[in-house]
Amino acid sequence: MLCACSGEQFKFDEQQQSPESLATRDFSASGLSSRTTGDWESKLEVIQVDEAESTLKEALSLNYEEARALLGRLEYQRGNLEAALQVFQGIDSKVLTPKMIKAIVERIHYRKPRSKGEIGPPSVMSMHSVSLLVEAILLKAKSLEELGHHSEAAKECRIILNIVESALPNGMPEGIGEDCKLEEMFHKALELLPALWTKAGLLDEAIASYRRALVRPWNLDPQILAGVQKELASMLLYSAVEARHPLPASPQSSIEEAILLLLLLMSKVARGEIKWDGEIMDHLTYALSIVGQFELLAEHVEQALPGVYTRAERWYLLALCYSAAGQNEAALNLLKKVSGCSESKNKPHIPSFLLGAKLCSQDPMHAQEGINFARKVLDLADHQNQHFIGQAHKCLGICYGNAARVSLSDSERFLLHKESVNSLNNAALNRNEDPEVMYSLGLENMLQRNLGAAFDNAIVCSEMMAGNTVKGWKLLALVVSAEQRFRDAQTVVDFALDAAERIEQFELLRLKAVLQIAQEQPKQAIETYRILLSLIQAQRDIQAKNPEQAHILKSEVLAERNLELAAWQDLADIYTKIGSWGDAKICVDKAKLMEFHSPRSWHSTGMLFESQSLHKEALVSFSVSLSVEPDYVPSIVATAEVLMKLGTQSLPIARSFLMHALRLDPTNHEAWLNLGLISKMEGSLKQAAEFFQAAHELKLSAPIQSSM
Repeated sequence: MLCACSGEQFKFDEQQQSPESLATRDFSASGLSSRTTGDWESKLEVIQVDEAESTLKEALSLNYEEARALLGRLEYQRGNLEAALQVFQGIDSKVLTPKMIKAIVERIHYRKPRSKGEIGPPSVMSMHSVSLLVEAILLKAKSLEELGHHSEAAKECRIILNIVESALPNGMPEGIGEDCKLEEMFHKALELLPALWTKAGLLDEAIASYRRALVRPWNLDPQILAGVQKELASMLLYSAVEARHPLPASPQSSIEEAILLLLLLMSKVARGEIKWDGEIMDHLTYALSIVGQFELLAEHVEQALPGVYTRAERWYLLALCYSAAGQNEAALNLLKKVSGCSESKNKPHIPSFLLGAKLCSQDPMHAQEGINFARKVLDLADHQNQHFIGQAHKCLGICYGNAARVSLSDSERFLLHKESVNSLNNAALNRNEDPEVMYSLGLENMLQRNLGAAFDNAIVCSEMMAGNTVKGWKLLALVVSAEQRFRDAQTVVDFALDAAERIEQFELLRLKAVLQIAQEQPKQAIETYRILLSLIQAQRDIQAKNPEQAHILKSEVLAERNLELAAWQDLADIYTKIGSWGDAKICVDKAKLMEFHSPRSWHSTGMLFESQSLHKEALVSFSVSLSVEPDYVPSIVATAEVLMKLGTQSLPIARSFLMHALRLDPTNHEAWLNLGLISKMEGSLKQAAEFFQAAHELKLSAPIQSSM
């Protein structure tokens, strides 16, 4: 075996040299014994002596490398890593590389069957020798790895790739591994190299190595190839290294490349080419989530083979996808299936019920369904699931509060308000370190005009969040404004602006403008809105220059658009109040251009007409607003005010509008005030005084109008 190289390289008339020389010689640089030299000199002509000696020395040099390769392998198998490394150090890979490349090229060139006695081209290394030396380089790299020299190990492993890629630029041909171990050793090197670069901390090199393994067809086993693709996708996602692909028409970012790799793997899973791997789905979930492609993620959840997920788990994952995509109705429909009759015999899926309660807490129209979901969680969760219990109490409290605000019965509304505060207090006991619970409790107390408790909750919430978010500061500003301390509220907002992120800054700027309006500072408010709109426009210009990131910032773009719409509507109201009707109309038209079917835009249009004493036009605008949203309280109250101005014959209709507004929002002080005016016009002075007193008390405790 040791003489395989020389046996294929030379053909002489005499019998070949015995392999015993490899075991008995010193293998020095001039490693020829006098016996062997004398034998050759007696059999060759004098003029061929120098050439023969040179050729044979070359052959013996190769045998010397092979011997070291075998000895090094033996030491490595025995666990003598340092001894193996010392043996491998004697192999000069730089000198051998051109010969190994030539041998592989010739091997591919002479792959046709040979006639009996035919040998390969002279002075070319055998494929067995190439495999042996490649294995030696690989074992040297592994020895260095186990000794902690990862960078040096990677450099050695890279030699193997350089050799094979130079010899086979179009990839590994079929059948090359039938009579030697070259393909096997090369595949091991392909897998090992990126792992070595990763351990060395050179992630750029690791990514390049993964791509190197995928750029050509190397006959990798499908499962191994899938593993390489998965590892590359994982590194592109989590390494925080933006490594652009060098090839033209390649993905524009690391995330995009990772997603393409993961989608390819999922298609292989669907076709049955590789086994199901939960990590692939986990990576794809993360990747599509950070780019906002939740609908695409839902498609792949649906494509998962039966048995991967239970029905409840599949519906739950789909609901998460649709809720993240803003399709809460679709998500709720799926979650209702989990609690339906078809799943009654299966184990209850508590996360689905909890998600249903959370989604319902975001929409007052689903308040009762949210209460049912939350109660199921509380009934099923044992005392060990304190997290579930605390979250269920929080959602239950929010849903009770929402149900109270849409309830038409005073007694029911009172009971629901009480249940809301009790549930949120229970949530605070179970989740006493959760700022979101304290935020919800403070917001509910503020809406119920429990300003002292709301102030304490807002302070605790701000301390818990420790400046990580401005929600606590915003709640505090609203509570302070409800106490008519507008200057202090503005100070809180100015403080929060310094620590806010971009989208939070936009929200705080609008809140600051609203506070300035409450302080009767229209000029300052207009300037604040001008700053807000200019910042939103600047951000839009940046996004236009980076269209590839538009889908990543989809939620932020929507939030910015809503803030811009609210800013134009607020400006329209300001200009209407100060009598600048031309500017008010421009702002209203801007708002309608952004969202034509916005009830508030049509309400602002009606207020503009009303300020000009165009009562009929105002009524038409308020009617359009109510046709878009029948329960839009400001337009209901404004319609009543216009009817009151049209004469006493319209007072009963105006009263019915105001009573409807109070059923929807019992804390609306303008509705109480107008009821008092109607009672006064009708001569019911005592009743009018009661209505005026209620309006005054509610106005003193009313927070400024700003979205939470």
